[in-house]
Amino acid sequence: MIFGLFGKKNSNAAIVARQYDLLTAAARRPYLYTDLGVPDTVMGRFEMLSATLILYFRRTRSSGRTGHEIAQEIIDAFFEDVDHSIRELGVGDVSVPKKMKKFASMFYGRLESYAAALDHKDGDELAKALKRNFHPQADDQAPSMHGLAGYMLHVEAQLAEEAEDVVETGRIELAEAAV
Repeated sequence: MIFGLFGKKNSNAAIVARQYDLLTAAARRPYLYTDLGVPDTVMGRFEMLSATLILYFRRTRSSGRTGHEIAQEIIDAFFEDVDHSIRELGVGDVSVPKKMKKFASMFYGRLESYAAALDHKDGDELAKALKRNFHPQADDQAPSMHGLAGYMLHVEAQLAEEAEDVVETGRIELAEAAV
């Protein structure tokens, strides 16, 4: 019995890696930064990957056990990436746990604020939440983020149509933006 648990985890590793690669590639599409107002900065990339993972996470909440397991492993991989990135930026080992706690809090806070707008398909409310998070120091000069909000609503609708076998095998590819 216990050996079956280890085998399951190992078989998920390839699925998790494939799906995480697809999600990170989608979050790095150039038009998100050139056309939809995502800042091309370390924090802008964190925000975009967080938004992408939130959309994926929302899709998998209605999945079976395998989908939930894969989603959790993808979130774990994301935080391992964040940890690695923090260390690469030169943050000392003593400060890393504190920074990781802050990033985790940011991620789950965004999950809640985006979920409320996505649940109601409210593009204006989503754009406001995105603007607060993607451009926290900005004034009226910051992009409106309505384009990114529309993109996220479009992707959420696309993800809702994905078959369960696509989720369970880590083959979800996010739609291109309709710009």
